[in-house]
Amino acid sequence: MRARPAAGGGRQVEVVPGRLTRWLDNFTARHGQPLTSMRGYAVRLEAPDGATAELHAPPGAPRSGDVEDFLAAAVAPRPLGLLLARKSAVAVGYAVGDELRESKVDTSYVQSRTAAGGWSQQRFARRRDNQAKAAAGDAVDIVVRLLLPRVSSLTALVTGGDRKTVETILADRRLEPLLALRAERFLDVPEPRHAVLVAALPEARAVTILVQDP
Repeated sequence: MRARPAAGGGRQVEVVPGRLTRWLDNFTARHGQPLTSMRGYAVRLEAPDGATAELHAPPGAPRSGDVEDFLAAAVAPRPLGLLLARKSAVAVGYAVGDELRESKVDTSYVQSRTAAGGWSQQRFARRRDNQAKAAAGDAVDIVVRLLLPRVSSLTALVTGGDRKTVETILADRRLEPLLALRAERFLDVPEPRHAVLVAALPEARAVTILVQDP
């Protein structure tokens, strides 16, 4: 579970599906039995002491007509695509629920810096740009092989890492069918590795909760 200050006040909490029931029980224990209501894609809890919590549906969860349906949909296993990328590494995964069923990680060499100046600096910049483009092309090929054949069954594509690198990958026309599935959630992850991909899956499925204390 992650918590951070929210814009406009309060705090934003990310709760993985397996801990959602416990979180709700703890909220009730601290603040009293709340009144519940639906707010679009969110459930709003209003406690007797004035505390509120707004639970937003996780990526890929369908819009629910009542609170019970919302909670059931939030914890249900859904097919998700994951794309984590930084300049020199990419990790792509296909998951159902908390099970990572298929994945591919690739690391490419992208020169980081040089102390030279003048023409040497310009040559370095061109070389580095070419290396980054080649790495992005390799990443696109992985996404095409792993996720594009499953686009009809995916409920969402969750991305993370370096935004510029991710945007460069998704700009390839072959990946247009995936753009409609891209979730707003963007994961802050280190250089993608298999372990990073596995660790990112619960966060990709987490319920975002905006809490306002009394």
